[in-house]
Amino acid sequence: MNQIRREIGKVIVGQQDVVDGVLICLLAGGHVLLEGVPGLGKTTLLRTLARVLHLKYSRIQFTPDLMPADIIGSMIIETDDRGGKSLRFQAGPIFAHLVLADEINRATPKTQSALLEAMQERTVTSGTTTHQLDAPFLVMATQNPIEMEGTYPLPEAQLDRFLMKVLVDYPSREELSVIVDRTIQREEVELSMQADRDSILSLRRVCRQVLVAPHVQDYAIDLVMATQPNTPEAHPLSRKFIRYGSSPRGAQALVECGRVHALMQGRLNLSTDDVRRVASAVLRHRVILNFDAHAEGQTVDTILSEILAALAPVSK
Repeated sequence: MNQIRREIGKVIVGQQDVVDGVLICLLAGGHVLLEGVPGLGKTTLLRTLARVLHLKYSRIQFTPDLMPADIIGSMIIETDDRGGKSLRFQAGPIFAHLVLADEINRATPKTQSALLEAMQERTVTSGTTTHQLDAPFLVMATQNPIEMEGTYPLPEAQLDRFLMKVLVDYPSREELSVIVDRTIQREEVELSMQADRDSILSLRRVCRQVLVAPHVQDYAIDLVMATQPNTPEAHPLSRKFIRYGSSPRGAQALVECGRVHALMQGRLNLSTDDVRRVASAVLRHRVILNFDAHAEGQTVDTILSEILAALAPVSK
């Protein structure tokens, strides 16, 4: 895993949390939503990951006129030498290991749902035939938080299907200096393959063997319950500012992502620290604030940080 991160670092400067988030989702078998302004390397990251892991990569630019068939594929008519006609399924760009859904909120809800069905079921249905998608299968969707005109924001039920929502921040001055230096250099960066499809699938199997102690599992459940405003375990800020707390998928994701994080740290047991490290990315898109929160300038991240501070972990 460290070799993969180092190889990606030859192209992507900084953004270690973003790189780790994408790798965690890949190994946990989920999908990741990246939010950030244009030009921060989101597209480059997934293309670099595909080269380092020798996986098939495709990019879908979401626009208002994009149709579901442009994503999943469609039936086409073929004519043989004798003039006979037959139908054949022409696979769309969704049939890849790493799929970049660029600016997903620019497409209509009908087109968004075509992608999210493939994400959830790992299958694509055309007519009466169901096609299985190859593993590993990761969708990395991006959205721009600034330009909201002409967009169709993802509904909460669809947001919940993403394992993580990772915020992509601006680089620091030192990182920006390195980026400009690399731009000036004319040599193309040579990337070497660090793993392949079979290695990723075997790593996934190892992640599922990471031990989860009962008290760590309870801690993950306590975190999710603290976001539920109508439960006895709710944090005071949840009762005041949260309209809907995290779904049960949040507790599952905390454990799944925490296991991968533990393995990336060289451990085969999940700790409360692992759960805390992934908590913000796992829960921020699963919590819906009320009007009072927006009026008082509260964000999901400020509330989650208060909940994490108040929920002291038990000794590991």
